[in-house]
Amino acid sequence: MPDRLRHLLSAPARRVERDVLRLPLEGGRSVEIERVRDPRARRIRLSVGDRGARLTLPARASLVSGERFVHEHREWLLEQLANRVDPDIRPLADGRTSSLPLRGEAVPLRWAPGRYTRVVRAEDGLVMQRPASAGPTALARALRDFYEAEARADLGRWLPAYLPGLPAAPSRIRLRQMSSQWGSLAPNGAMSLDLSLVLGDPAAFEYVLVHELCHLIEHNHSPAFWREVESRCPDWRRHRDYFRGEGARLKATLRTLLSL
Repeated sequence: MPDRLRHLLSAPARRVERDVLRLPLEGGRSVEIERVRDPRARRIRLSVGDRGARLTLPARASLVSGERFVHEHREWLLEQLANRVDPDIRPLADGRTSSLPLRGEAVPLRWAPGRYTRVVRAEDGLVMQRPASAGPTALARALRDFYEAEARADLGRWLPAYLPGLPAAPSRIRLRQMSSQWGSLAPNGAMSLDLSLVLGDPAAFEYVLVHELCHLIEHNHSPAFWREVESRCPDWRRHRDYFRGEGARLKATLRTLLSL
Protein backbone atom coordinates (compact mmCIF):
# COMPACT_ATOMS: atom_id res chain seq x y z
CA MET A 1 0.00 0.00 0.00
CA PRO A 2 1.45 3.42 -0.92
CA ASP A 3 2.55 5.52 2.04
CA ARG A 4 0.13 8.30 1.15
CA LEU A 5 -2.84 5.93 1.10
CA ARG A 6 -1.72 4.26 4.31
CA HIS A 7 -1.57 7.69 5.95
CA LEU A 8 -5.09 8.57 4.82
CA LEU A 9 -6.53 5.28 6.10
CA SER A 10 -4.72 5.24 9.39
CA ALA A 11 -6.61 6.30 12.52
CA PRO A 12 -5.79 9.84 13.63
CA ALA A 13 -3.68 10.13 16.77
CA ARG A 14 -5.80 10.91 19.79
CA ARG A 15 -4.89 13.98 21.79
CA VAL A 16 -4.89 14.53 25.53
CA GLU A 17 -8.09 16.30 26.57
CA ARG A 18 -8.45 18.35 29.76
CA ASP A 19 -11.32 19.88 31.67
CA VAL A 20 -12.35 20.41 35.28
CA LEU A 21 -14.46 18.27 37.58
CA ARG A 22 -15.80 19.76 40.81
CA LEU A 23 -16.37 17.56 43.86
CA PRO A 24 -19.08 19.13 46.07
CA LEU A 25 -18.36 19.39 49.80
CA GLU A 26 -20.41 20.40 52.79
CA GLY A 27 -21.33 24.04 53.25
CA GLY A 28 -21.48 24.78 49.53
CA ARG A 29 -17.73 24.35 49.06
CA SER A 30 -16.12 22.24 46.35
CA VAL A 31 -12.78 20.75 45.31
CA GLU A 32 -11.51 21.40 41.79
CA ILE A 33 -10.07 18.33 40.06
CA GLU A 34 -8.25 18.47 36.75
CA ARG A 35 -9.76 15.75 34.55
CA VAL A 36 -7.40 14.44 31.87
CA ARG A 37 -8.38 11.97 29.16
CA ASP A 38 -5.09 10.44 28.07
CA PRO A 39 -5.02 7.80 25.28
CA ARG A 40 -1.83 6.39 26.82
CA ALA A 41 -3.50 5.68 30.17
CA ARG A 42 -4.51 2.07 30.86
CA ARG A 43 -6.62 2.63 33.97
CA ILE A 44 -8.46 5.33 35.88
CA ARG A 45 -6.09 7.08 38.27
CA LEU A 46 -6.59 9.76 40.92
CA SER A 47 -3.51 11.65 42.11
CA VAL A 48 -2.61 14.74 44.12
CA GLY A 49 0.45 16.84 43.30
CA ASP A 50 1.76 20.37 43.72
CA ARG A 51 -0.86 21.61 41.29
CA GLY A 52 -3.78 19.97 43.06
CA ALA A 53 -5.94 16.93 42.32
CA ARG A 54 -5.91 15.16 38.97
CA LEU A 55 -8.16 12.44 37.55
CA THR A 56 -6.71 10.53 34.59
CA LEU A 57 -9.06 8.61 32.30
CA PRO A 58 -8.17 6.10 29.58
CA ALA A 59 -9.60 6.81 26.13
CA ARG A 60 -12.54 4.42 26.55
CA ALA A 61 -13.49 5.26 30.14
CA SER A 62 -16.78 7.12 30.57
CA LEU A 63 -17.13 10.37 32.50
CA VAL A 64 -19.60 8.63 34.82
CA SER A 65 -17.07 5.93 35.70
CA GLY A 66 -14.50 8.64 36.45
CA GLU A 67 -16.88 10.52 38.74
CA ARG A 68 -17.79 7.27 40.49
CA PHE A 69 -14.08 6.57 41.04
CA VAL A 70 -13.62 10.01 42.62
CA HIS A 71 -16.53 9.50 45.00
CA GLU A 72 -15.24 6.05 45.98
CA HIS A 73 -11.88 7.61 46.90
CA ARG A 74 -13.32 10.83 48.33
CA GLU A 75 -11.91 10.43 51.84
CA TRP A 76 -8.44 9.57 50.54
CA LEU A 77 -8.52 12.60 48.24
CA LEU A 78 -9.53 15.03 50.98
CA GLU A 79 -6.87 13.63 53.30
CA GLN A 80 -4.16 14.04 50.66
CA LEU A 81 -5.24 17.59 49.90
CA ALA A 82 -5.29 18.47 53.60
CA ASN A 83 -1.75 17.15 54.03
CA ARG A 84 -0.52 19.44 51.24
CA VAL A 85 -2.04 22.65 52.57
CA ASP A 86 0.60 25.24 53.45
CA PRO A 87 -0.10 26.27 57.08
CA ASP A 88 0.65 29.87 56.12
CA ILE A 89 -2.16 29.86 53.54
CA ARG A 90 -5.49 30.28 55.30
CA PRO A 91 -9.06 30.74 54.05
CA LEU A 92 -10.68 34.14 54.08
CA ALA A 93 -12.14 34.62 57.57
CA ASP A 94 -14.59 37.36 58.50
CA GLY A 95 -12.90 39.84 60.81
CA ARG A 96 -9.74 37.73 61.15
CA THR A 97 -7.95 37.93 57.81
CA SER A 98 -5.70 40.99 58.19
CA SER A 99 -3.98 41.12 54.80
CA LEU A 100 -4.48 39.97 51.23
CA PRO A 101 -1.86 39.04 48.61
CA LEU A 102 -1.81 41.38 45.63
CA ARG A 103 0.94 42.01 43.06
CA GLY A 104 3.60 40.28 45.14
CA GLU A 105 2.80 42.06 48.39
CA ALA A 106 0.68 41.48 51.49
CA VAL A 107 -1.75 44.42 51.51
CA PRO A 108 -3.37 45.31 54.87
CA LEU A 109 -7.07 44.45 55.09
CA ARG A 110 -9.61 45.73 57.56
CA TRP A 111 -13.26 44.84 57.92
CA ALA A 112 -16.16 47.27 58.07
CA PRO A 113 -19.96 47.14 57.94
CA GLY A 114 -21.51 48.06 54.63
CA ARG A 115 -24.67 47.85 52.60
CA TYR A 116 -23.02 45.64 49.97
CA THR A 117 -20.34 42.96 50.20
CA ARG A 118 -17.29 44.28 48.36
CA VAL A 119 -13.57 44.96 48.64
CA VAL A 120 -12.57 48.60 48.19
CA ARG A 121 -9.33 50.53 48.36
CA ALA A 122 -8.50 52.87 51.22
CA GLU A 123 -5.49 55.00 52.17
CA ASP A 124 -4.29 52.33 54.60
CA GLY A 125 -4.83 49.35 52.28
CA LEU A 126 -8.04 47.45 51.53
CA VAL A 127 -11.44 47.29 53.22
CA MET A 128 -13.88 44.40 53.09
CA GLN A 129 -17.31 45.98 53.49
CA ARG A 130 -20.16 43.60 54.26
CA PRO A 131 -23.63 43.56 55.81
CA ALA A 132 -24.21 41.50 58.93
CA SER A 133 -25.96 38.82 56.85
CA ALA A 134 -22.99 38.21 54.51
CA GLY A 135 -21.78 34.62 54.63
CA PRO A 136 -18.56 32.95 53.41
CA THR A 137 -19.89 32.56 49.86
CA ALA A 138 -20.64 36.27 49.54
CA LEU A 139 -17.22 37.20 50.96
CA ALA A 140 -15.39 34.88 48.57
CA ARG A 141 -17.39 36.19 45.61
CA ALA A 142 -16.57 39.78 46.56
CA LEU A 143 -12.88 38.94 46.82
CA ARG A 144 -12.92 37.21 43.45
CA ASP A 145 -14.63 40.23 41.86
CA PHE A 146 -11.97 42.49 43.37
CA TYR A 147 -9.10 40.37 42.09
CA GLU A 148 -10.62 40.22 38.61
CA ALA A 149 -11.07 44.00 38.52
CA GLU A 150 -7.44 44.49 39.58
CA ALA A 151 -6.22 41.98 36.97
CA ARG A 152 -8.23 43.69 34.23
CA ALA A 153 -6.78 47.04 35.27
CA ASP A 154 -3.28 45.60 34.78
CA LEU A 155 -4.21 44.17 31.40
CA GLY A 156 -5.70 47.50 30.38
CA ARG A 157 -2.36 49.19 31.08
CA TRP A 158 -0.21 46.60 29.30
CA LEU A 159 -2.24 45.54 26.30
CA PRO A 160 -2.14 48.75 24.18
CA ALA A 161 1.66 48.58 23.94
CA TYR A 162 1.56 45.12 22.31
CA LEU A 163 -1.41 45.38 19.96
CA PRO A 164 0.36 47.25 17.10
CA GLY A 165 2.67 44.30 16.42
CA LEU A 166 -0.09 41.68 16.30
CA PRO A 167 -2.19 40.44 13.37
CA ALA A 168 -5.32 40.87 15.52
CA ALA A 169 -6.36 41.56 19.09
CA PRO A 170 -7.72 38.75 21.31
CA SER A 171 -11.42 38.32 20.68
CA ARG A 172 -11.98 38.30 24.44
CA ILE A 173 -10.01 37.83 27.65
CA ARG A 174 -11.36 35.62 30.39
CA LEU A 175 -9.90 35.42 33.90
CA ARG A 176 -10.49 32.17 35.78
CA GLN A 177 -8.87 29.67 38.09
CA MET A 178 -6.84 27.21 36.02
CA SER A 179 -5.64 23.86 37.32
CA SER A 180 -2.22 23.72 35.67
CA GLN A 181 -1.86 26.30 32.91
CA TRP A 182 -1.26 30.03 33.33
CA GLY A 183 -2.92 30.97 30.08
CA SER A 184 -4.36 29.61 26.86
CA LEU A 185 -5.50 30.90 23.49
CA ALA A 186 -8.43 29.32 21.65
CA PRO A 187 -8.56 29.06 17.84
CA ASN A 188 -11.13 31.88 17.76
CA GLY A 189 -8.70 34.23 19.51
CA ALA A 190 -10.32 34.01 22.95
CA MET A 191 -7.69 34.18 25.69
CA SER A 192 -7.91 32.68 29.18
CA LEU A 193 -5.58 33.76 31.98
CA ASP A 194 -5.21 32.37 35.49
CA LEU A 195 -6.72 34.75 38.02
CA SER A 196 -3.99 33.91 40.54
CA LEU A 197 -1.51 35.82 38.34
CA VAL A 198 -2.65 39.06 39.97
CA LEU A 199 -1.43 37.78 43.35
CA GLY A 200 2.20 37.52 42.26
CA ASP A 201 4.95 39.48 40.54
CA PRO A 202 3.34 41.87 38.01
CA ALA A 203 6.24 41.41 35.57
CA ALA A 204 5.57 37.67 35.54
CA PHE A 205 1.87 38.33 34.91
CA GLU A 206 2.78 40.56 31.98
CA TYR A 207 5.04 37.83 30.59
CA VAL A 208 2.10 35.38 30.52
CA LEU A 209 0.07 37.97 28.62
CA VAL A 210 2.91 38.39 26.11
CA HIS A 211 3.26 34.62 25.78
CA GLU A 212 -0.39 34.18 24.86
CA LEU A 213 -0.41 37.21 22.55
CA CYS A 214 2.50 35.73 20.61
CA HIS A 215 0.34 32.69 19.91
CA LEU A 216 -1.72 35.01 17.70
CA ILE A 217 1.39 35.09 15.48
CA GLU A 218 2.81 31.58 15.96
CA HIS A 219 0.33 28.88 16.99
CA ASN A 220 2.99 26.63 18.48
CA HIS A 221 6.14 26.71 20.62
CA SER A 222 8.58 26.73 17.74
CA PRO A 223 11.85 28.72 17.73
CA ALA A 224 9.97 31.38 15.76
CA PHE A 225 7.44 31.66 18.58
CA TRP A 226 10.11 32.12 21.24
CA ARG A 227 11.79 34.79 19.09
CA GLU A 228 8.51 36.71 19.13
CA VAL A 229 8.31 36.34 22.92
CA GLU A 230 11.91 37.40 23.48
CA SER A 231 11.55 40.48 21.28
CA ARG A 232 8.75 41.67 23.59
CA CYS A 233 9.93 40.20 26.90
CA PRO A 234 13.72 39.64 27.03
CA ASP A 235 13.51 38.38 30.64
CA TRP A 236 10.99 35.63 29.90
CA ARG A 237 13.31 32.91 31.24
CA ARG A 238 13.46 34.61 34.63
CA HIS A 239 9.67 34.82 34.75
CA ARG A 240 9.37 31.16 33.76
CA ASP A 241 11.68 30.26 36.66
CA TYR A 242 9.55 32.41 38.96
CA PHE A 243 6.51 30.28 38.19
CA ARG A 244 8.49 27.10 38.73
CA GLY A 245 9.35 28.30 42.22
CA GLU A 246 6.23 30.21 43.25
CA GLY A 247 3.51 29.04 40.88
CA ALA A 248 2.09 26.24 43.01
CA ARG A 249 1.85 28.56 46.01
CA LEU A 250 0.05 31.25 43.99
CA LYS A 251 -2.55 28.79 42.77
CA ALA A 252 -2.97 27.25 46.23
CA THR A 253 -3.35 30.67 47.83
CA LEU A 254 -6.14 31.75 45.50
CA ARG A 255 -7.82 28.35 45.75
CA THR A 256 -7.78 28.56 49.56
CA LEU A 257 -8.97 32.16 49.73
CA LEU A 258 -11.85 31.51 47.35
CA SER A 259 -12.73 28.03 48.61
CA LEU A 260 -16.49 27.70 48.77
